[in-house]
Amino acid sequence: MYDLTGFQRDLLYAAAGLDEPHGLAIKDELENYYEKEIHHGRLYPNLDTLVDKGLIEKGEADRRTNVYSVTRRGRREIEDRRQWEDQYVESILSVTYD
Repeated sequence: MYDLTGFQRDLLYAAAGLDEPHGLAIKDELENYYEKEIHHGRLYPNLDTLVDKGLIEKGEADRRTNVYSVTRRGRREIEDRRQWEDQYVESILSVTYD
């Protein structure tokens, strides 16, 4: 996952957190998080990159709507990334404040 951009990682995380997400559902999730509009010209090429890397699969819900699912490799990459992050941030998150 080290070769993904931050935006691509966020796309992967959003796809993993939604039930059979379509492009616009992923777009809505990230627009809420980023608090700004995400253009189709940025969204879909980056989703295609994740497909090309084998992290998500793209299928068709109908002629106009693609659905995405995270592959086994994509889930493994997310788990590995979370373990790597935890070693650095776990102590920060466990600090209690008086």
